[in-house]
Amino acid sequence: MGPVEQIIFSFMAGLTACGLTGSAMELIAGRRLAFVQPYVSSKHMLRSLAATACAGPLMFANEALDAWRERRISVLGLISCGCTATIWALALGMVVIAIASWAASLLGSGSLSV
Repeated sequence: MGPVEQIIFSFMAGLTACGLTGSAMELIAGRRLAFVQPYVSSKHMLRSLAATACAGPLMFANEALDAWRERRISVLGLISCGCTATIWALALGMVVIAIASWAASLLGSGSLSV
């Protein structure tokens, strides 16, 4: 697999992880994903950090779209937020792939080798 395919695969893995996590959080909480309660709270820092790390690109995109609709940011600001969310999803994909690779190596190195 070449470098372009690796980048695309990482981005798609991050987008998938972000979408699954964000959708589950929206279904459980019953409200739109954003950087507000119940998703982000100063009382539950670790939970907020995990939620932001996993579903952050969707949270960021939702907040940017809301700000653009309310005319608080320009189209250039919206494009900038889209680029940031894309890079965030790519980084999340790299982390997800690294964790999956690490877990697979742990499972593959067991004593049940054939």
